[in-house]
Amino acid sequence: MIKIGVTGSLASGKTTVAKMFAGRNYPLFNADITVRKIYKKNIFKNKVYNKFKLKNKKNIKNKLKKIIFKNKKSIKDLERIIHPLVRKEVRNFSKKNKKKKFIIFEIPLLIESKLMKNYDKIVFVNSKRSLRVKRFLGRGKSLKLFNLLDKRQLPAEKKIKFCDYVINNNVSLKKLKKNVKVIIKKI
Repeated sequence: MIKIGVTGSLASGKTTVAKMFAGRNYPLFNADITVRKIYKKNIFKNKVYNKFKLKNKKNIKNKLKKIIFKNKKSIKDLERIIHPLVRKEVRNFSKKNKKKKFIIFEIPLLIESKLMKNYDKIVFVNSKRSLRVKRFLGRGKSLKLFNLLDKRQLPAEKKIKFCDYVINNNVSLKKLKKNVKVIIKKI
């Protein structure tokens, strides 16, 4: 089994690239989807409720956004709750798919979380900031949230040093597919 980690900056095209790597043949773990599922679990709701002294467990995601915007340091407290839960899901996914030739993991904070040793190959998806902002806003999200989350990530230049391959996603989907195929052949 070869574990391939796909990472990159916010709204760089990680999901698209990870799906291209997985295709129809290989399992894909998406950390963002896993986080959305965790937000619905009682274990997470209880921990967040207690940590941030919430009045109730309704609309937790919106409450957490407000808390984080008021106090940017609280994002670290949230990460201390959610990251161990995500890592547990990664381990379960790996065990479940241990007989597969390749397993693809889309992990936005792979480098920041110092998880490089857990993957055989790491692919970094790179994209210009202006394009990333446009994509993020196109999802109906705010520039304020983009700036907050983007600042939590290391600059691309630093992340690239830890990666085996870099895919630039600044042109077209056709060009992106071509670049992914080149790397797939190398792996």
